[in-house]
Amino acid sequence: MILKSDNKKIINDPIYGFISFPFGIHYEIIEHPYFQRLRRINQLGLTNYVYPGANHTRFQHALGCGHLMWQAIQVLRSKEIEISDHEAESVISAMLLHDIGHGPFSHSLENSIISGTDHEKLSLIFMNTLNEIFEGRLSLAIQIFKNEYHKRFLFQLVSGQLDMDRLDYLKRDSYFTGVTEGVIGSDRIIKMLNVADDELVVDSKGIYSVEKFLVARRLMYWQVYLHKTVLAAEHLLINTLKRAKELSDSGEKLFATEALSYFLTKKEFDKNLSQETLTFFSLLDDGDILISAKSWMKHKDPILSRLAGWLINRKLFAIRLQNNDFPLAEKDKIKEAIINHYGISESEVKYLMPTGDICNMAYNSSDEKIRILQKNGSLKEIISSSDIFDLSALSKTVKKYYLCFPKELKKKGIIT
Repeated sequence: MILKSDNKKIINDPIYGFISFPFGIHYEIIEHPYFQRLRRINQLGLTNYVYPGANHTRFQHALGCGHLMWQAIQVLRSKEIEISDHEAESVISAMLLHDIGHGPFSHSLENSIISGTDHEKLSLIFMNTLNEIFEGRLSLAIQIFKNEYHKRFLFQLVSGQLDMDRLDYLKRDSYFTGVTEGVIGSDRIIKMLNVADDELVVDSKGIYSVEKFLVARRLMYWQVYLHKTVLAAEHLLINTLKRAKELSDSGEKLFATEALSYFLTKKEFDKNLSQETLTFFSLLDDGDILISAKSWMKHKDPILSRLAGWLINRKLFAIRLQNNDFPLAEKDKIKEAIINHYGISESEVKYLMPTGDICNMAYNSSDEKIRILQKNGSLKEIISSSDIFDLSALSKTVKKYYLCFPKELKKKGIIT
């Protein structure tokens, strides 16, 4: 029997309407300060510099993921897949907490605040800490999150090709950006989910919805997540923080909020993070970066002040994006123009000229295959099941190269 929460809270979500959670612990998780911090973390970083409506938060996304997980559990139970109440409670908890380790501006500052530690590792550290607070009630959720539970399909619901994370963020990000190419039939996909040989599969009637999902995911990456102006904005943000960190490491005292100051001044972090570090990280959000950057606009260091000013006032880098790497001669020409115009050293030019590459692959068949459950009970991979698309093209990695530089140099004709 499912134990309903005593408070019976109903949440009004713009995507799914009125939603609620079946177990009381989920409301305890949501009300914890660690989770509430996600209200202050933008889901799409600086994407609102391109799509003004993209101001939704990690908090909203986490709630949506938890809701979809509960929907998926009910569908699988209706198909006689055995999922106990404890397993249901735990997999929803894992879904709610899967992004709790995100830092300010979500993926934009991944590995920047704490080098060498991504949000998945931080999420696990947060979950272990919360498990102590909740007296072990998250132990199974952690097992599922780490893919250490014997029912593997539960892990696939949290982190897989058709997990609830992807189903929510595509639909939610499409809604708030206004990019309609990302609209997917998440309800239909969830209703078509099934389990065969302890693997999450899709009933044959759901193949067209999955095809649409894969195409939508590829389009959303090019149009939103890897949009070239979004890349330019994110590198401006990253380099602003990197310059602040470099100055702080050299002994320069910078204005910063208490939480951000802790990370700017600390030299090294232990692998599992101390309770002190976790406490400061749990207080760190988008506001800390923006408040500090507004002060840095007047800093005596010309690189930091320039970067911070461009960030606050949306004076973004110009960016070139192409299929092949940029010739060394072109890079050197731009580098020389930046050095001469701003009077900076060659070691400093990296802050004003970010370069690199980006990759897009909608379906990673080498990692985990999406299998279609045929009417005769056999399983067939979606690439060989599709009769209208060459889905193998979606499993190929497309790489593009980018080169950023100050836009004012382009406007002045210094860089053409």
